[in-house]
Amino acid sequence: MLSTKSVNMAYIHYEGPRRVSRARELRRTQTEAEEILWASVRNRQLGGYKIRRQEFLNEIIVDFYCTEKRLSIEIDGPYHGSPDKQASDKIRDQELFEHGFEILRFTNDQVLHNLGWVLETILTTLNRLPSTGKPPLNHSPNPFKKTP
Repeated sequence: MLSTKSVNMAYIHYEGPRRVSRARELRRTQTEAEEILWASVRNRQLGGYKIRRQEFLNEIIVDFYCTEKRLSIEIDGPYHGSPDKQASDKIRDQELFEHGFEILRFTNDQVLHNLGWVLETILTTLNRLPSTGKPPLNHSPNPFKKTP
């Protein structure tokens, strides 16, 4: 099912079993850059922070996510250079930011050719952000749900 935002950008909305299967599919079909970054951050290897991959933040799937710090880490391939995709990414990032998430974006090339800098940037950002003290997102109330 497609839901459109007020700016006419489409997002795929996954619910129930489709949501889980889509996340699993994305984990199985990672890009080389995503695989390299995942190998460097999984199992609390980066500063002891728990990083998840292909995590749902409401209707938005993010490449990597640290619940403790509410940090989304995106790895952008060449298709993110198109004007349409850049506009879509900007709207998506703004929506996440408005709900209290920080976003870092790196290109595939940055991860593949300058991994040390990417990891240093992520760790510096994680250390700078305050801890949320909240349980993992999947076990907490929907951060996008409007309260009356």
